[in-house]
Amino acid sequence: MGGFVWLIQWPIRALILLLISYLPLGVEMESFQVALLSAVVIGLLGTLLVLPLKALFALPWALTSLGGLIQPVSVLYNWIITVLLFALAAWLIQGFRLKNGILSAILGALAYSILSTIVLRLLGLDVSYTRAMEGIVGAPVA
Repeated sequence: MGGFVWLIQWPIRALILLLISYLPLGVEMESFQVALLSAVVIGLLGTLLVLPLKALFALPWALTSLGGLIQPVSVLYNWIITVLLFALAAWLIQGFRLKNGILSAILGALAYSILSTIVLRLLGLDVSYTRAMEGIVGAPVA
């Protein structure tokens, strides 16, 4: 069922990316086709790179958060990973641009994370919280 739910979420996430491109965040999406590709790439990057990025940040995270005892520091590292994945997707895909560089990546990743979670939950799709949303709502990532 998980793959089927993802197929349903895919165009919804693409529409959310297109909506974000109309907000004054500095995220530019050339077309719906680019948004569809971007939604796939963001999902794949999240699947493939989360563990290596967490391993890369493990020592600084452990030191600065006292092994996870200081929750805001843990949230910050999750946000850094989310922003990196969003920025990497924009760098890889022609037609997906971050007009204001890292600021657009931060704002775009924030908007994408929040809107995706809200819209998919309103539609009743079984979706786990993203790493970034974990910090906002305080729920663990599934």
